[in-house]
Parts: sequence; C-alpha cells; structure tokens
Amino acid sequence: MSFKLFRKNSTDIIVTDLTCFNKPGKVCMAGINPRNGECIRPLPYLDIDRCKELNIMPGTILRGAFKKPPHIESPHIEDRFHDDLKYIGACTSEEFKDILSQSMCPSVDEGFSIELNSGQKHIPLRCIPEKSIITLSVNPDSISLCKSSYEEKTVKLDFSDGVGKKFKNISITDLGFHEYMARAEKTVTDIRRINDFLRNQEEVFLRLGLTRPYRAPDGREGFWIQINGIYTFPEYIKEIRSYT
Repeated sequence: MSFKLFRKNSTDIIVTDLTCFNKPGKVCMAGINPRNGECIRPLPYLDIDRCKELNIMPGTILRGAFKKPPHIESPHIEDRFHDDLKYIGACTSEEFKDILSQSMCPSVDEGFSIELNSGQKHIPLRCIPEKSIITLSVNPDSISLCKSSYEEKTVKLDFSDGVGKKFKNISITDLGFHEYMARAEKTVTDIRRINDFLRNQEEVFLRLGLTRPYRAPDGREGFWIQINGIYTFPEYIKEIRSYT
C-alpha cells in the first residue's frame, strides 16, 4: 500500500500505551492527539529494537501521517496506518498527566460502553464495545499487584474502578512493568514494595486495553481486558520506565 496520499497530513501524538504481546520482537503502541483527544494505534507494530533506539517511552511525542485502514471494526477503532513516524521529544510530567486526565472515564462500563459484572474481564464477541482503549483514574488504595492464580511467575493486577467495581487477576501488558518484572524473578517482598509505592502516590492512572478476538483454552471467545499502562503521580519508579 502506498502512503504518498497522506504523507502531508502530519499529526503529533503523545505515547500513552507501549505494550508487549505474543509477537516476538514487536511492540504495540498507542497515543493521543493532544489537539483533539483522538486515540491512535499506529500500524504496523514497531520493532522493540527501534523503540529502544529512539528511546520511545510513555510521554514520548511522535509525529507522523496516519490513515484509517480500508476496513476497521469495533472495538479496535484506534487502528491507523502510519508513515514517516518521527521522534520529536518528550512531554513534561504535567503534560502527560493532563493528556491522561482529559481522556479519563469514570468507570470500565462507561469507558467501553458495555455493562460488566464485578470481576468480569472477558467480553463475548456478541457484546462488542465501542472502543478498545480507555483511561481510568483509580484510588491508589484500590490497586494491588499480585502473583497470578494460575501462573506462579506471572504478576497481575487487582483494582477497583471509579464506581467501586472490582477487577481481579488482570494481565499486565505494560512493556515497562513486563520488562522490569522479567529482569529477575520478583519475590513477594518485591511486589509488596511496589504496592507500597503505588499506595503512597497521590494519583494512579490505568490505561486499559482489549485484546484482539481470542479463544481461550476453556472455549470462551471474545475480547479480554488487559493493563496497557500503569502511571503514577507525582513520582514513578525509574527502573520501570527505562530500557536498561
């Protein structure tokens, strides 16, 4: 496909989601256009080595030309082909907080425009949400990293949204957290230390995403909620937001 037709229409996005997934060496990225609040997921996915080379992190400003694919289906309405993607710099902590605040939803239900049961993390194919990425502001006391109930070496997240609905054992695909946890097997003490840090912050924002359609081993098919980003203010854990 030629990108010449839309190369002139450049747009800046602030990276809000940098996630790992099941394609080795690839990173799924999404960002928000600060001019209109539009969420954009650049396609094709970027190589992780390229992300490291450009030091692309949450808060990085990228400029590119974006165009909707010929066929786009809900809930992944954020998909855009990209051309000539360039690194511009990094926004400030306040600017990053502002872009998250402006995209914030009060609850998971309202964000995805569906009604979920407490603890529900699977959305059947018959219940298609309106979008696949949302932002939540959560009470720091309501969030907790925990060992997976099914995979001992995997760390997942429990949280309550703005209306008190609880979600447990949610997969963390936030690249920074994933890389940090993979550098050495984290002990219960390590997890407790991070949880203490989270609860001592004034604000915690979550970027929640939905997987592509997936059929689980138990036969359930649909979209699964995952944690694309965990962002804390006024402080953050520097090792989590670093490639080294």
